[in-house]
Amino acid sequence: QVQLVESGGGLVQAGGSLRLACEASGGAFSRYSMAWFRQTPGKDREFVANILWSGLRTDYADSVKGRFSISRNNANSTLYLQMSRLTPEDTAVYYCARNGKPWMIPTRRSAEFGSWGPGTQVTVSS
Repeated sequence: QVQLVESGGGLVQAGGSLRLACEASGGAFSRYSMAWFRQTPGKDREFVANILWSGLRTDYADSVKGRFSISRNNANSTLYLQMSRLTPEDTAVYYCARNGKPWMIPTRRSAEFGSWGPGTQVTVSS
């Protein structure tokens, strides 16, 4: 059973940067595409970015394109999200997620991701 644990969240001023990490254990990390989602109270979970199991393909929500960068280190089973030029609209709980099946091309649909971390809070002050 895979376990995902996010870290790196916190409070940052608008225009600042944060780097989130998601450590995976208990599963074959390098076989699975991964993603970041975020959620604010009262709203549905929102796609942020995904990355192919090999790391050779990425996709971003329009709202974060050019500001966020997703990456992975398969050797240490860790997923990253580098966030820059943060705005108050980026305030949310950020979740990492693993695709439900190995070797799949990831999509933006949360239903296709079968394992989730507990989330890490990111708060951007104006």
